[in-house]
Amino acid sequence: MDGLIEGPDGRIRCAWHGNQDDYLAYHDGEWGRPVSDDIRLFEKICLEGFQSGLSWLTILRKRENFRAAFAGFDFVKVARFTEDDVERLVQDAGIIRHRGKIVSTINNAKRALELRDEFGSLAAYFWSHEPPASDRPAILDWATLRAMPKTATSTAISKDLKKRGWSFVGPTTVYAFMQAMGLVNDHVEGCYCRPEIEEARASFERPS
Repeated sequence: MDGLIEGPDGRIRCAWHGNQDDYLAYHDGEWGRPVSDDIRLFEKICLEGFQSGLSWLTILRKRENFRAAFAGFDFVKVARFTEDDVERLVQDAGIIRHRGKIVSTINNAKRALELRDEFGSLAAYFWSHEPPASDRPAILDWATLRAMPKTATSTAISKDLKKRGWSFVGPTTVYAFMQAMGLVNDHVEGCYCRPEIEEARASFERPS
């Protein structure tokens, strides 16, 4: 079926990982599984910002370098970064050396502190935007998913974050973040992970 691929273990999965080992492991073990840890959420939204205009595989293969460069994406620590840190990071060949995205990550760390102070956690903020099941396609096939680079929810979150001073959080970037953190389940019909993710989301305790 379109959008599906058989893996080396004989299981049927979403095709986008192309059976590349690291990409396949990300698809199976991480993508779409619900996340409530604030540091991991901050990491995900920052890396989605860095991914803009690039392949996600490029970012995934540099993720450990990003973690080392940005203090494990502990936004309390990143918020204290100075111009010297910006210059250090611009010279770091292990990450994407885009000055605007580096500055944005530091800015967004400061905004994340404000969001945490207001809502209690980043998780509480983002999960409060979980779209109802009635807003999701009844059957998610590959054609539907490809035609959905952003949604009303991702547009609303993007608009609100920008109003709060965040940057590099456009609607498409936010939707990719929603997919990665499990706010939606975008494993297509026929992928063996889809029912697993549905079970994980059903048992997940939403932060309040």
